[in-house]
Amino acid sequence: MTIGNNGIRFALAQIDTCVGDLDGNGEKVLEFTRKSVANKATVVVFPEMTLTGYPIEDLAFRATFRNAAWDKANALASQLKDEGFADAYVVVGTVGTDNERGLPRNRMVILHDGIVWAGYDKHFLPNYGVFDEFRIFTSGQKSVVLEIDGYRIGVAICEDIWQDGGPVAELATKNIDVLLTINGSPYEAGKGHTRHELGARRAKEVHAPVVYLNQVGGQDDLVFDGGSFIIDEDGALLERSPQFVEHLDFWDLTHDASMSSASALSSELATDEEMYRACVLGLRDYMLKNHFAGVCIGLSGGIDSALVATMASDACGGDNVWGISMPSTYSSQGSRDDARLLASNLGAHYQTESIERVFDCYQRQLHLEGIAAENIQARIRGVIVMAYSNSKGLLALAPGNKSELACGYSTIYGDAVGGFAPIKDVLKTKVWDLARWRNRYAESHDDLPPIPISSIEKAPSAELRPGQRDSDSLPEYALLDKVLEAYIELAHGRADLLADGFDEHTVDTVMRLVDRAEWKRRQYPLGPKVTALAFGRDRRLPVTNAFRE
Repeated sequence: MTIGNNGIRFALAQIDTCVGDLDGNGEKVLEFTRKSVANKATVVVFPEMTLTGYPIEDLAFRATFRNAAWDKANALASQLKDEGFADAYVVVGTVGTDNERGLPRNRMVILHDGIVWAGYDKHFLPNYGVFDEFRIFTSGQKSVVLEIDGYRIGVAICEDIWQDGGPVAELATKNIDVLLTINGSPYEAGKGHTRHELGARRAKEVHAPVVYLNQVGGQDDLVFDGGSFIIDEDGALLERSPQFVEHLDFWDLTHDASMSSASALSSELATDEEMYRACVLGLRDYMLKNHFAGVCIGLSGGIDSALVATMASDACGGDNVWGISMPSTYSSQGSRDDARLLASNLGAHYQTESIERVFDCYQRQLHLEGIAAENIQARIRGVIVMAYSNSKGLLALAPGNKSELACGYSTIYGDAVGGFAPIKDVLKTKVWDLARWRNRYAESHDDLPPIPISSIEKAPSAELRPGQRDSDSLPEYALLDKVLEAYIELAHGRADLLADGFDEHTVDTVMRLVDRAEWKRRQYPLGPKVTALAFGRDRRLPVTNAFRE
């Protein structure tokens, strides 16, 4: 199995797994191992929790699940041997069990010669942001060095390399030839450089290259971007896998460092393209893994629904997108035209369901005025969207953005209905950036820009009353988003925001809106996390809260 010059070849199998799909994940391990061995790889590396998918959350507490995962690891080892791959060392993640107390562990196992040949349990269990591992798993206590074909391979799992000390510090004393780490590191904008800097520090610490193999794919509200890499102790990248796609790459290590090969370096993506592709992948995988073939969405002619519909078209094809125009007496002809043009550009289904007669029925019964009359229009539209979802088996998409979600500028049971919200972690100003990027991308590939220019350029409005504009209820988005970033992502309080230079009226308005909308956010659909701090897993505040400073 070894290569020339007495070297060893690593296969980096950056794959997309599904939580709970032991058979499907196992088949993918077989598929990529076959390809790897055909390319003379000795060590085939898969992501954290490969067999179980990641994160498994409270599935870890089910003994039946842990037992099934362990049975799958043993069966996979036997099958690999039966197919003639006994000499390969296949590194996968799974859930293990603490033999003393019967508690779950985040475990790496190495399949070789028909058996589970070696194992390692994750030491550092993150308990911040989106992670809740300290509550779920018990910690490993031992560092592990694999001896393979004369090479010493130190191993770690994700958080183990993010924390100082622990297994990496111990491995630094073990004269290892390479540090191999398997990861389930979720995407957030700008995180790639942070990972590279971390990898370089750890490579320098252990005096050996670091192999960083990351998961790719969407899992509920998390998106894993891949971007696996190998970096040496001088900080030089030896390999970088692409983001947001499954990928198999190879790297050769020899005792003579000058003979160790530099593999492919995939191009880095700009921030707007990264974020757009993260949203599309999150939506695509949510559909695939939950068995939805198509989506439906209300098309208002505005920028939010236009961007979400375009993402949906990229995720599942325009012919699987049902766009529903639901005009009222307040809907402008321009907005109707923009919605129709968008659907045509995407090749999406387009149907019109006027809400005027239904609204009149409500008014004859309830005689609503003001905000109640506005909201009933949104709720009628929500009923129609869900009727399409139920009757056609479609995933209903909520088009709200992070700025609206932060301020409660949406109607519960109205535009907030749906099963997935692709841009719920994207601020309004970034929505415009992503829309412009998508149109430029189309032009650069000689395609028709999908999003109508007027949807991007016109003043945003819910069109629920004559002459309505978002700015009637909210600060201008350019200012609002800066305050939201400081208040939400930086956790600045009132005094901090005033010190940041924001005026008192704006600060008090934004804080009041955000604090009062917590209950709404609890009921909003899942959507992909793409920033450092997303609503939901990242930010957990009480709904009943009297503190205003």
